Amino acid sequence: MFSIPRNSPIKAIFFSSISRRLCRGLSSEAKSAGKEQQEIEEKKIKQQKYQELEKLEFRPLYLDAQATTPMDPRVLDQMLPYMTHLYGNPHSRTHAFGWESEKAIETAREKVAKLINADPKEIVFTSGATESNNIAVKGVARFYKEKKKHVVTTQTEHKCVLDSMRVLESEGFKVTYLPVKKNGLIDLKELESVLTPDTSLCSVMMVNNEIGVRQSVKEIGKLCRSKKVFFHTDAAQSVGKIPIDVNEMNLDLLSISGHKIYGPKGVGALYIRRRPRVRLDPIQTGGGQERNIRSGTVPTPLVVGLGAACQVAQQEIAVC
Repeated sequence: MFSIPRNSPIKAIFFSSISRRLCRGLSSEAKSAGKEQQEIEEKKIKQQKYQELEKLEFRPLYLDAQATTPMDPRVLDQMLPYMTHLYGNPHSRTHAFGWESEKAIETAREKVAKLINADPKEIVFTSGATESNNIAVKGVARFYKEKKKHVVTTQTEHKCVLDSMRVLESEGFKVTYLPVKKNGLIDLKELESVLTPDTSLCSVMMVNNEIGVRQSVKEIGKLCRSKKVFFHTDAAQSVGKIPIDVNEMNLDLLSISGHKIYGPKGVGALYIRRRPRVRLDPIQTGGGQERNIRSGTVPTPLVVGLGAACQVAQQEIAVC
């Protein structure tokens, strides 16, 4: 039988190793128990909210339109046929069912483009502004990575942009996070100082989703153009609410969300300039739909809804 002397250093190492393993095991169990307890508490809080909701005699006033908007009945009316009897796959080009859906999608593309004074060929449909931002930021940076490894954004961007920047950092890109002044605006001189020949992209939100500040995108775009840097803006909070002209504002990429402009959830768009041409790597591959930038069957009812929402927004902006 194998035995270890009482004062042997081997014995000390052996029991020390066992002790560490036990501590790790206990620590892991404690964390797991803590997580379970937290989930139980969160479930209780949710249940209390649901119970309070059931007790309400009247629904409260909704004042959170920057988070989402109710669907406009005019939008729903245009969507309904494509949710019932016009159900063809828009990419099935050998029969009438596919042709109907394809025509509806191209009509919607024209409506989205018209709202921002773009060419319909410059509009790519996505699942929303989050996906549009991911495609714009990661796609441009990765396409030009052999020549340029620097991108610029602000510290107050939407989380999906900031997270995309962190992903790029993990891939070896240098990211500059510009601070904002007390009024929420960026300092144009500071922006100019960080733009270098190694910079491929600058991404600045047009209207901030939390504090509502409106950046001087026209001046930012002009500066980026002079430095040969592509300019992307997250316009989820501004499209359909203020007039936007991608040419006048010197924009190269622009993200749109459907549910922020009285359209359906789950659909958005990305404007990508054709002249001068912006190139990018797709982050989702497959059937090559949407000019091979965003593969996957385009959801006809949702896209029709986005087009209708853009059409309604343009009519009402003109009235204002």
